[in-house]
Amino acid sequence: MITRQRLAAGVCSLLAALTAGIAFPAGAVADETAEQAAPKVELVLDVSGSMRATDIDGGSRMAAAKQAFNEVLDATPEEVQLGIRTLGANYRGNDRKTGCKDTAQLYPVGTLDRTEAKTAVATLTPTGWTPIGPALLKAADDLDAGEGTRRIVLISDGEDTCQPLDPCEVAREIAAKGIGLTIDTLGLVPDAKTRDQLSCIADATGGTYTSVQHKEELADRVGQLVDRAADPVVTPVAVEGAAECAKAPALKSGLYTDREEFAQHRWYRVEVEPGRELRASVSVGADREVNPDYGVLLRAVTVQGREIVRGEAAGNGRTDVISTGLRYPKADSDDGDATAETVCLQVSNSFSAAAGVKTTPGLPLELTVDVVDGPDQAGDVASFGLGRGWWLLGALVLTGFLAGVLWGWISRWRVAVWRTN
Repeated sequence: MITRQRLAAGVCSLLAALTAGIAFPAGAVADETAEQAAPKVELVLDVSGSMRATDIDGGSRMAAAKQAFNEVLDATPEEVQLGIRTLGANYRGNDRKTGCKDTAQLYPVGTLDRTEAKTAVATLTPTGWTPIGPALLKAADDLDAGEGTRRIVLISDGEDTCQPLDPCEVAREIAAKGIGLTIDTLGLVPDAKTRDQLSCIADATGGTYTSVQHKEELADRVGQLVDRAADPVVTPVAVEGAAECAKAPALKSGLYTDREEFAQHRWYRVEVEPGRELRASVSVGADREVNPDYGVLLRAVTVQGREIVRGEAAGNGRTDVISTGLRYPKADSDDGDATAETVCLQVSNSFSAAAGVKTTPGLPLELTVDVVDGPDQAGDVASFGLGRGWWLLGALVLTGFLAGVLWGWISRWRVAVWRTN
């Protein structure tokens, strides 16, 4: 009994460790451009009358924004070209038509003069309306020229007051231009309507939404977004997967985007030469309401249909994106054959749409593919997803068995001695 218990415990611990290693494969690294254009960021600040409210750490929302901007300006990376645009900062009257045109560039997008930018921010006083839609259109124009990362960071404490120009529709129009501009939004002490609107704006361009209640949170989050703009960015390539491997597009190392219908299979092909390792990962996003309990599966399959290795993940409705990955090292050929192997990648999902939700277009899919130099003696890496872990598994099982037998013999001997004495 003792032997069996200890052996079972050892095997379970080993399997748990191996499972953890399989569940989190090394992420694929896409090719990056060696030299990229300078990243551009425009901070769009709401300076409407509601920013006078004193509900952020005992001070006004405007004071919190100014302090955050000063900290961010001090920490902005040298390579980032930064600008500041305001909305509701100049018109004090009650004419809605005029108030909805009240957006101006406080500091132009370009090389940052920290002293000049801080001086401009210090002059701001909460004034008028909240023309978020017009401000986003102008900000997109401010960033439209040139290449490189472009990001708008919108800070507001209320809904747009210039309907019917819906800022959510404005954000979708900006995304449809295909200029690679991301809008991140921050809500200062937001109510439900403000939160919904700012979330919608961010979602339309693949940005993020953050609710802010304290000064430190605002400065930290804006700083993170400005720093993120300086990170190297790989532009995804649109690709259309096929219903079967034979008709699938051939992919090289890179980052790809596609759309996958609910419960659909999409196929892609990758050539893997002997001595190289394929690393692939996939993320499927729920960009609409879906039923809980879903999953995504990524399989590497031979052209004959034999599964090589798989990665899978499951969700229960708590996240908007679910991801998984796999690795397949192809061993060097013993006879010197350098012929590449065609590996078929199958992406499947088990999402289902909630009642009344449209199922078209398909769910957004992001696939990363990388083919790198493989490890030595990689022939058995993909076996049942454990690879060379089988050797470790066998050695540990044998060690556990022998240790259990030895412990059982010692225990019996001690009992026999005790009875004799």
